[in-house]
Amino acid sequence: MTVDRRCRALARIAVVCLFVALVALVIAVVFFDGLTMVVAVLAALLLTGAGAWWFVARRGALRRFGAVLAVAAPVTLVALSVAVGFWRDGIAVALPGAAGLVCARAAVRGLDHPPEFARPRYRRSARPRRPVLIMNPESGGGKVGEFALVDKAESLGARVILLDPGADQDVAQLAHQAVADGADLLGVAGGDGTQALVAAVAAEHDLPFLVLSAGTRNHFAMDLGLDRDDPAAGLDALRDGVELRVDLGTVAGRPFVNTASFGAYAEIVQDPRYRDSKAGTALDSLPDLLPGDDAALTVDVDGDRLPTPQMLLVSNNPYLESGTLGGGRRPRLDRGVLGVVAVRVDGALSAAQMALLGAGSGAVTVRDAREVRVGAAEAAIPVAVDGEALSLETPVVCTIRPGALRVQVPRRRPDTSPPRPLRTEWRTILGLALGRLGTEAHQGDDR
Repeated sequence: MTVDRRCRALARIAVVCLFVALVALVIAVVFFDGLTMVVAVLAALLLTGAGAWWFVARRGALRRFGAVLAVAAPVTLVALSVAVGFWRDGIAVALPGAAGLVCARAAVRGLDHPPEFARPRYRRSARPRRPVLIMNPESGGGKVGEFALVDKAESLGARVILLDPGADQDVAQLAHQAVADGADLLGVAGGDGTQALVAAVAAEHDLPFLVLSAGTRNHFAMDLGLDRDDPAAGLDALRDGVELRVDLGTVAGRPFVNTASFGAYAEIVQDPRYRDSKAGTALDSLPDLLPGDDAALTVDVDGDRLPTPQMLLVSNNPYLESGTLGGGRRPRLDRGVLGVVAVRVDGALSAAQMALLGAGSGAVTVRDAREVRVGAAEAAIPVAVDGEALSLETPVVCTIRPGALRVQVPRRRPDTSPPRPLRTEWRTILGLALGRLGTEAHQGDDR
């Protein structure tokens, strides 16, 4: 990675600030009873985590007590710090500590990162002559109509297949028929599940695939650098486009562009009430899903058996912050690996540990893999594939198809830079500060 003077300076400032915070903490503990502050903060975090666990995993009085505890613990900490007066010690430690973290993050973000954070390569592509776009008028609350996508696509020479919300249509079959009729590009304005079905047909016929961000979350579009606030901007790929080669995930032979989820989340998505009340359905269902092993999953990642998870997320390439269960972004879509996040919480103490340490706790397992095999005692298990509720026969096998999909995107799009890592490796910071970090440049530009 390339190192410049600014990165080294920021790293040195970060080390100094954190040293000052550590000295302030030691002084507070030795001379001003700061040990009480440390114990109080840790206790508040543990009680908040335990309360949150009881709130989601129990019913009745214990759920109500958990909700009260999760709120009361931090409020009590603030009140106690004011009453006892150790808020001054807290500020003396927190201010230089926060400054150090900000400088450390800025130093890391200023580096050229290794291949997993490099920009994907693209190549120029010819303008398609017979593009076909499949559009779901109900996706994203009606974005197809809101942004006049049909008229704009047809003005650029595309044929539009508008899905009928009241009919049971086979999207994959429509895509196959479009290819048989001579389409030289397939595109979708719809949710991630619809995108995956058409993407598989495009990959099968080695045709370019175009994404319009007309769904609700549009994770795939975001990780391609597209403008999620303006689906019509994706149509620029028809006249001034470039082509990316990206991977395609499969679960039991079915394609997915984002994630396949197993366990508690997949069970909740199956509930008919979920579409109208996501939070309410989750709170009502989790007490039956989290404790115990009645529907335990067995998970093998490239042949290695993982601890029995309550929730499992398999993604088409790893997310940047894997511990957020699919939150955040994927820096690359062409690494040829699946991202795996397995969560196992065995009680209030385990939940508190996860609240303190996040993905670093023993409750969370994060891996990369070429193949994930999920088994269970049941003949079939619920699986949420790109948000769609399915029931698949066990064992369910997830794989990755490297470079299977040719994605056509606009040459000019708002976000072509890969996301920077949010976690800070302190070995990197120390290496920068001490001048020991190498200067080999990694070329990750997409020009």
